[in-house]
Amino acid sequence: MMTLKETIEKIRPLDELSMEAAKTRWDHIAHPLHSLGLMEDLVVQIAGITRSQEVHIEKKVLVSMCADNGVVEEGVTQTGQEITALVAENFLKGQAVSSLFCQQAGADHVPVDVGMVVDTEVPKKKVAYGTKNMAKEPAMTYEQAVESIEAGIHTAEELVQKGYRLLATGEMGIGNTTTSSAMAAVLLDQSVEAVTGRGAGLSSAGLEKKIQAIKKAIESHKPDPNDAVDVLAKVGGFDIGGMMGLFLGGAALGVPVVIDGFISGVAALAAARIAPLARDYMIASHVSKEPAACMLLKALEKEAFLHGNMCLGEGTGAVALFPLLDMAVDVYQKMSTFCDINMEEYKPLD
Repeated sequence: MMTLKETIEKIRPLDELSMEAAKTRWDHIAHPLHSLGLMEDLVVQIAGITRSQEVHIEKKVLVSMCADNGVVEEGVTQTGQEITALVAENFLKGQAVSSLFCQQAGADHVPVDVGMVVDTEVPKKKVAYGTKNMAKEPAMTYEQAVESIEAGIHTAEELVQKGYRLLATGEMGIGNTTTSSAMAAVLLDQSVEAVTGRGAGLSSAGLEKKIQAIKKAIESHKPDPNDAVDVLAKVGGFDIGGMMGLFLGGAALGVPVVIDGFISGVAALAAARIAPLARDYMIASHVSKEPAACMLLKALEKEAFLHGNMCLGEGTGAVALFPLLDMAVDVYQKMSTFCDINMEEYKPLD
């Protein structure tokens, strides 16, 4: 299994020759040039990621990183930590929203326990039984932060070895919009107020409590914005670390990884800060309802496909993109060329 350092060293630029070949294929397909827009761009990107113009994403999986966050002690959530384990077990039973999305999209769903406060039947790569309360002390040690990232890297390795060619990131962890907002404030150099939303549902008083807890954590621990691992350690969560590892592991292994919403977007940006080349292996699915969602995509230089005002999490937005990807690849693989139907090709115009 790869270490974090080894993973970063294995990430290469996308393969330009494969991307050019994919663009040429699209231009010869019997349709107006670039008329499928972002769908075409995405297939070209996947060709560059996989280093082949033959694009195959039939075997897809959503990975939901599950962990608990000590900051819930501050009253920043509407529900208690017991919900994390409840929903995580529903992933296994195929009864969660994201699980039903996966079934509809023909994808598998793999939950991973990277730090829940209880043990369940969910497969474990547990770093610890939840993080500390970041309002009082750093959420985790630097070593634990690295361990959580490597848990995601190792998960990516295992899944790619099983033949998966498209990974999507999801999470479950009560309190993780608080940790994500804290990391976003530091990584984006924005005020806490600008990046913090109501999460799964908070009153105005609850939102203010959440903002104050985040401010206290940042002011107390002073996470280094130039060291994403330090930011994760001081104000993040094990689930975010696990997703960071999925992004980095996928990039090192030449497999595209789909960003979900706000929390996944924070993990994506943190991963890109550690290994800038990893950004090119990421695919943006949707624009989350959370306030910092657009800021994160802008920082990643990504354009999302879907604008559904969603904020459920779990990886639902990422999986919602799967059918569009399948349609794009189907056209790319099966559509007749202009030559096949004896039609004159479209030409680029000014």
